[in-house]
Amino acid sequence: MESTGKYWVPVFNYLESDINVCLTHPKYVKAIKGKKTDKKDSKWIADVFKMDMLKSSFIPPKEIRELREVSRYRHKLVCMKLSEKNRVQNCMTVSNIGIASVVSDPFGKTAKDIISYLLEHTDGNFDEQACRELIQKRAKAKSDEIIESIRGYKIEEDQSLKMGLAREHMEYLAELIAKTEKDLFIRILPHMEMVNIISDMPGMNALSATLVIAEIGVNMDIFESSKHFASWAGLSPANNESAGKKKSNRVSKAGQYLKPLLVQCALAAIRSKKNPYFAIKYQRIKKRRGHKKAVIAIARMMLA
Repeated sequence: MESTGKYWVPVFNYLESDINVCLTHPKYVKAIKGKKTDKKDSKWIADVFKMDMLKSSFIPPKEIRELREVSRYRHKLVCMKLSEKNRVQNCMTVSNIGIASVVSDPFGKTAKDIISYLLEHTDGNFDEQACRELIQKRAKAKSDEIIESIRGYKIEEDQSLKMGLAREHMEYLAELIAKTEKDLFIRILPHMEMVNIISDMPGMNALSATLVIAEIGVNMDIFESSKHFASWAGLSPANNESAGKKKSNRVSKAGQYLKPLLVQCALAAIRSKKNPYFAIKYQRIKKRRGHKKAVIAIARMMLA
């Protein structure tokens, strides 16, 4: 069966328990040029399968597929929350509020309280002492800079509405993300031993380990080798050569969800002072190949 969008999923779920379903990528069963019909495509796929030239795609077990669905939905929610953060920062820029360039986290406790106060006083008149009282802990060292960053602000009605709705949406999305993470930890309980092993690696925690398992499962026998595994995850350079000329050797577009996750974990691992193994490897590769290629190399080491 050829995988097309999500249309193959109900068919696969129905047949999975009774027969061995071979799902293949359309890229690898593309018929020769000519008149194309659905009947001819199905005959071509059948012929390729009879000649044992068809390679089945990796479809994890049902419990891992369900875990993956929740994991990917969480990813979408995180992206939506990031979009709302960008909208809030855009409103702050338009309203001449420069607190984001002073505090380390423009959505932390201090910045959040000050923005809430400014939304109640949109005309530009604010009580400096009241704002200073809203500044928390370490940010008090930058009190004067924070006050100067909001001086001269003016929040128009449209920006006030947009900022308020975006902040409410962010809180709602945070609740949904928390619910998905709770569900993920419940579903991963049968594989907690594997989660503990993965989370011991620098740059990894229990959540990132759960997200990795959601993408690759727990059975590594399905991959021929560590190189095949890295290629499947999109962390191997492409081999594109013709007539002795090497073309682009960038990493492939595979691993749409797994690759960004591993890159983030690699960035955390190279900053680890407790276990500097990956940090040392990163520095050596960076001198020869640059930052981006070094991070991809660390991500591949963590995967393999």
